[in-house]
Amino acid sequence: MLIKEYRICMPLTVDEYRIGQLYMISKHSNEQSGGGEGVEVVRNEPCTDPKHGAGQITEKRIYLNSKLPTWMSKFIPMVFYVTETAWNFYPYTITEYTCSFLPRLNVKIETHFKNDNGCSPNVFGDKPTPKDSVCFLDILSDPIPEKHYKSTEDLNNWVSEKTGRGPLVDGWRNTSNPIMCSYKRVTCSFEVYGFQGRTEEFIHRNIRDILLVGHRQAVAWIDEWHGMTLEKVREYEKISQEETNSKLKNDITCTDSTKRPTFTRSISVTDESSLKKMGVKTLDIPDSSSCTSSLKSPMRLHSTPE
Repeated sequence: MLIKEYRICMPLTVDEYRIGQLYMISKHSNEQSGGGEGVEVVRNEPCTDPKHGAGQITEKRIYLNSKLPTWMSKFIPMVFYVTETAWNFYPYTITEYTCSFLPRLNVKIETHFKNDNGCSPNVFGDKPTPKDSVCFLDILSDPIPEKHYKSTEDLNNWVSEKTGRGPLVDGWRNTSNPIMCSYKRVTCSFEVYGFQGRTEEFIHRNIRDILLVGHRQAVAWIDEWHGMTLEKVREYEKISQEETNSKLKNDITCTDSTKRPTFTRSISVTDESSLKKMGVKTLDIPDSSSCTSSLKSPMRLHSTPE
């Protein structure tokens, strides 16, 4: 198990980012979807929790075959996705990633948003993250993968017409007003002998890149979402999700009808002890139409699209 805490500051307020985050996630998902890969939204609906109160639960399937390293892609199906389940009790959120094909893979991200520059020592209120596991990510200067770079999202040149903010300069975290920080505690576990270390490191590297790109975009796109109400951004989110789902389903249908994997051998494992050694849970989990207790009952989902 590998735990890291990422702290990402932005020249925004926590209230502003509630809108900006929803807009950014919807637009980013739409941009990244195509060619049979991307994000499919399975459900997005209100929920309640005894501790956190009213919120929103979102369940997504993230198709990412080409984004996997070669050594990992040899062991997965042709059409492969990870299930993301997120509970949004803003300014606190929980996101979990699971895959029924890889039952020993578990990723959990807890997030707190605060109006500070990343100086709070223990926002999660239980046990402070060791200093050597705390990573400050700078949306201005930290490198991102070249494929994600866009000059229009370069915060060295960014100026917001609506708010008058920007561009960002060296030391901006100590001088910017407003300033907020996304505190993200990421727990990654893949307890499979011979693969654990490099798989967990691979996941953390990708999460770091995703966090940098997403938070840069939220700031760079501020003139697109600033001033929107929560109702308005939810409407935008719904339309965007419908477009993304339609795009993905069409691509996957075409892929599935033209390419079928050739199986040269099969393995049948039916006894409970062998299944447990492989990390497969043998108990049936009842279906639930309510998300009230979903924080306590993780979900199992199929790894083949329906």
